[in-house]
Amino acid sequence: MTIIDLLEQNARLYGDEVALVEINPEVRETRRITWRDFELVEPTGHARHYRREITWNVFEEKANRFANALKSRGVGKGDKVAILLMNSIEWLPIYFGVLKTGAVAVPLNFRYAPDEIRYCLDLAEADVLVFGPEFIGRVEEIADDISVNRLLIYVGAGCPGFADDYYEMTVECSSMFRKVPLTEDDDAAIYFSSGTTGFPKAILHAHRALLHAAICEQRHHSQTHDDVFLCIPPLYHTGAKMHWFGSLLTGSKAVILKGTSPATVFSAVSEEGCTIVWLLVPWAQDILGALDRGELSIDDYKLAQWRLMHIGAQPVPQSLIKRWLGYFPHHQYDTNYGLSESTGPGAVHLGVENVRKVGAIGIPGYGWQTRIVDPEGKDVPQGEVGELCLKGPGVMKCYFNDPAATANTLRDGWLFTGDMARQDDEGFIFLVDRKKDVIITGGENLYPVQIEDFLAAYPKIKDVAVIGLPDARLGEIAAAIIELNPGESCTEEEIADFCRGMPRYKRPRKIIFAMVPRNPTGKIEKPRLRKEYGGEGLVAAQNES
Repeated sequence: MTIIDLLEQNARLYGDEVALVEINPEVRETRRITWRDFELVEPTGHARHYRREITWNVFEEKANRFANALKSRGVGKGDKVAILLMNSIEWLPIYFGVLKTGAVAVPLNFRYAPDEIRYCLDLAEADVLVFGPEFIGRVEEIADDISVNRLLIYVGAGCPGFADDYYEMTVECSSMFRKVPLTEDDDAAIYFSSGTTGFPKAILHAHRALLHAAICEQRHHSQTHDDVFLCIPPLYHTGAKMHWFGSLLTGSKAVILKGTSPATVFSAVSEEGCTIVWLLVPWAQDILGALDRGELSIDDYKLAQWRLMHIGAQPVPQSLIKRWLGYFPHHQYDTNYGLSESTGPGAVHLGVENVRKVGAIGIPGYGWQTRIVDPEGKDVPQGEVGELCLKGPGVMKCYFNDPAATANTLRDGWLFTGDMARQDDEGFIFLVDRKKDVIITGGENLYPVQIEDFLAAYPKIKDVAVIGLPDARLGEIAAAIIELNPGESCTEEEIADFCRGMPRYKRPRKIIFAMVPRNPTGKIEKPRLRKEYGGEGLVAAQNES
């Protein structure tokens, strides 16, 4: 069985039921709509926005039409099809159309600059690039290079002359597709690492990994056919996609929301009856801030059906969850840990029954094993810090075209994550930090996540990042970049006084009040901060060691 079989099963069982909804609150009645199939609706009591939906039958038909279009142009098993689209209702049918041909889907980060797009296409040996209107300029800049022996397909209105039109390609294609024989061991997708230390690596996954991600998501969150999942993060990333796979497994409705403001999130939950919402830390902070300031009222929305809020992609401050449960005491909560190399979230998870252990990333997920090891690869004693290793059906096959990096990361079936962690006496795993982010000051190891978690409890702080900066005497010092809540003012002295609750050697020696940059999946962009605040030389030295 492969992930494709789940879509075909849902079309048989739930054909006329809604599979996907797209809501775009940024598109207003006064704007001319150029994308096809938009429907104007008037949600009761809220701003006008555009909403589209498709049933499971239409989802399957769209995937089949695209698969036939690709096949007619010679795309088949083993070929690579890159997808460069913003979240939309077309995204997932295109993804499954690729998989149906036996080709490998290659999602691309929508933030990539032209040279990064070209690099990833070349690294993945992509035969096709599917792109949307937001990327015309970037693709046009490199079109002469990337169009050599590569098909360019445009999804949207006003197709540029250097690409083929997706709609024209698919409109005359059959809605039926002759199945390509596939097994769980066949290649399915290439996802790219976040690229926070340079150009990204290409992570190759088999169909087995995608299928296990769907099973894992459903097991962890007891998802049923009656649940409605709100999907906000970008679909190019494993996080959003693999959480949505729980909806695929259960044949349940999912809502793709193009917007992250607190009111937008609450409106979508209310109007669409969402029961499961995956948030990133900044979005949860924004919601809590809006509630605290009285800009948002729970009573104005239908939220009683919302049963689960979960967070992944980054460490979660304990103070945030305590505040959240103060507003939503009936909510289940889970945090999910994983990497693109482990098919995204779920390799470790807290579990909805373990809210008392908030602060831990949790226990091994369904079908997963974990170890915490020293630099020689030997298990460390319980309670000591070491590198977290994962083993399970969701581990990548390899870094595509990079055998050296593969050999360094995959050893005897174990995925060495590069994350430092410890395990308590109940078996719960606590993430300490990335191996490369550990700060060595005066011979002592500092773990930035621990300092960030401590500072996040200060009421005036919205977000915080701790990095190491070079120091002539100590080697490195900890610097805290602090983003304050809107309207707040604060001094270095206030922060220093608050930090007296930490051991002296852990206290940040430099305080910088500034915005904390995060990538689309919520991870702090620490290389950017090091470069901006003087740690670039330190990073270079670490990379050489």
